[in-house]
Amino acid sequence: MQALLMLALHEAPTCGAPRSVPKRLTMRELDRPRTELYPPLEARAAGMMVLDDLHTMYWEESGNPRGVPVLYLHGGPGGGTSPRARQFFDPQHYRIVLFDQRGAGRSVPLGESRRNSTPLLIEDIERLRRHLGIENWLLFGGSWGSTLALAYGQAHPERCLGFVLRGIFLCRAEEVSWFLYGIRHIFPEAWRELVSHVPPAERGRLADWFYTALHDPDPAIHLPLARAWSRYEACCSALRPNPSLIAHFEEDAVALGIARLETHYFVHGGFFPENALLENLARVRHLPAVIVQGRYDMICPIATADELVRAWPGAQYVVVDDAGHSAWETGITQALVMACEKMKTLRDR
Repeated sequence: MQALLMLALHEAPTCGAPRSVPKRLTMRELDRPRTELYPPLEARAAGMMVLDDLHTMYWEESGNPRGVPVLYLHGGPGGGTSPRARQFFDPQHYRIVLFDQRGAGRSVPLGESRRNSTPLLIEDIERLRRHLGIENWLLFGGSWGSTLALAYGQAHPERCLGFVLRGIFLCRAEEVSWFLYGIRHIFPEAWRELVSHVPPAERGRLADWFYTALHDPDPAIHLPLARAWSRYEACCSALRPNPSLIAHFEEDAVALGIARLETHYFVHGGFFPENALLENLARVRHLPAVIVQGRYDMICPIATADELVRAWPGAQYVVVDDAGHSAWETGITQALVMACEKMKTLRDR
């Protein structure tokens, strides 16, 4: 409210200028929730946590050290975080925690699939929570991040304040099959480019073939395949072509983490039983949740979000009618910021 009033004052005419009646702000305008990302901010603490003799995990904190804790769970698997992810959250209100999951982003070794599973990621989150002295936190995750948020929440519901979820993915066989084969009906050019790297006899088992080939020790073999896999995902992620998103996904450090870990989790069924996240939803159904879904999400089609919402009647459901999968499409970004503003009513329990 104060910011809006100050803006009106700043725009008032100077002495000698023609005077006009200032626009009056209605109560509805004063109460209008924020939709813009917050300005960039620096991490105030960061570290590398040794998980075992193979994996070391990057983590960071920003925002208010005494604020409501929120944990950002990135997608992929293998996508990693970026400084821009901090901007979904009011830094005066939230204690913002980001980390790169095993094998992703700044965690090392990059793209490492050994000792990498959903139960181990859940253990890593708990280890980070204890390290930071956090009792419970809000979970924010999109795509694979929504999968991991639900899996962690169902394992540790007492540690969750609520959920902000986007682009729902439950890692079921039908969803993986859509990603590998169904998308070709919408993005045939991207699919043809992907399978051009695969022998025709192997195109009925794309996940298994890529999983094996991506673990070839020769970078001349695995890096072009990683870029092809990651580019395919990027090309299908936005409602309209987004060259900058595609270029980011084609970077070697991004592509290797995404390609190796996505295929790893796909061939292992997410490391949990089929449909487990829906069957165990009662463990978190009492907690507040906002679910944001792009109407034309081709990576994680809206049918999955619809199924989750029907099983979670207390959740607030926001469908963005002019968006696909990417969190950086305008409508999705705005809905996520609004969801985090709504969750400001949460307090540590």
